[in-house]
Amino acid sequence: MTPQNNLITKYNVAAPRYTSYPTVPFWESVVFNAEEWLNRLKATYTKSKNDGISLYVHLPFCESLCTYCGCNTRITKNHGVEVPYIDYILREWEMYRAAIDDDMVISEIHFGGGTPTFFEPANLQRLVLGLLNGAAVKKGASFSFEAHPANTTKEHLQTLYHLGFRRLSLGIQDFDPHVQYLINRHQTVEDVQRVMDQAREIGYTSINFDLIYGLPLQTQTTVRNTIEKSLRLAPDRISFYSYAHVPWIKPGQRRFTEHDLPVGEEKLALYILGKQMIEELGYKDVGMDHFAKPEDELFKAALSGNLHRNFMGYADRYTPVLIGLGVSSISDAWSSFAQNVKKVEDYYKLLDEGRLPVVKGHLLHDEDKVIRRYILDMMCRGKVELKTGFSLNDVIVGRLRPLERDGLVEYVDGHITATPIGKSFLRNICMVFDQRLQLSKEQEQLFSQAI
Repeated sequence: MTPQNNLITKYNVAAPRYTSYPTVPFWESVVFNAEEWLNRLKATYTKSKNDGISLYVHLPFCESLCTYCGCNTRITKNHGVEVPYIDYILREWEMYRAAIDDDMVISEIHFGGGTPTFFEPANLQRLVLGLLNGAAVKKGASFSFEAHPANTTKEHLQTLYHLGFRRLSLGIQDFDPHVQYLINRHQTVEDVQRVMDQAREIGYTSINFDLIYGLPLQTQTTVRNTIEKSLRLAPDRISFYSYAHVPWIKPGQRRFTEHDLPVGEEKLALYILGKQMIEELGYKDVGMDHFAKPEDELFKAALSGNLHRNFMGYADRYTPVLIGLGVSSISDAWSSFAQNVKKVEDYYKLLDEGRLPVVKGHLLHDEDKVIRRYILDMMCRGKVELKTGFSLNDVIVGRLRPLERDGLVEYVDGHITATPIGKSFLRNICMVFDQRLQLSKEQEQLFSQAI
């Protein structure tokens, strides 16, 4: 193995993905209350109204279960669920507007799931118009949605484009038919080509592919074939994720066994192969697991220092406020987090009672805020300036020394910088800052492997 391969083997440990700090398992939900959450949300929005807010809408419905999936989904072929769910989404949104500011300024909208394209185009239009009714849209706003290539129609694309959407993310995962069978995710190259051709003809400016390595039955040959086919289709962005095998949380992952999964050096080889192929074709490494063409807004944001990371992943803009609507959605007011209930029926019940459907969250302490900034800076900019006088700086530097000896970071006069090699180990570097994780003795069962 090469020195870098040895490092990847050494640092392939359970690690958070760091879409927040503290990470969800370490939230102090016992002392959380919705009233204080709203107070902090309103205070943050008032200070940052000119930045606008990000809206994440969780649309959980899918017609079939993808067995690799770790998302909160509801499997049904009954499309009668669409209109009631939209009604409740808009009801939740109105509660936030009434509590904070009726004239919300929106900078970003993202539809995730589940399968947003499960919904009929007319219903998606009703949802978008309801969200935008009475709200202001910030100049240069970014609207995006996740789509299943096999069920996304030209009408979906046209309807959302006319409502301001310019970016879509296609869940590819893998093109190999045997892998697709085990993960119950079926779409052909022709399905993807059709959606891309239609989207580009309509005017979409950025198309993302989600690819996963570490899936059952994957080999270097199958991953090479998938990436070759993906690169020929020339998406603007590629997310190349490590499969998170957590069957104790997601029983659907028991369709296959651990014996079907590439692990250790075998999985490592898939990661190295995919990363090399993607970069050799000119895509730029953007943060963790993400690659973009040089002309894409995500890479431009990385170059300018404006890259941001939140519960939606990497974004090309920073908004201090993220409001999540729908079941299981997570909201972020910088100094506090809140998550909605996960069951549709409970979500409806709480809204019928006139209550926000949040059931847990975390109110950040001063220490949390400093560490959150450290982690965000490392994940988005690859460098951290330690805050003068922060009580944990010496502890952090002590934890950093082994990574420094391994060539992952450089530390000079209170400045920590990820090396070119270290940028492949951002999750591991961020663990150095993560005080709550370091104090826990249970992280092995909380998070997926870093590689």
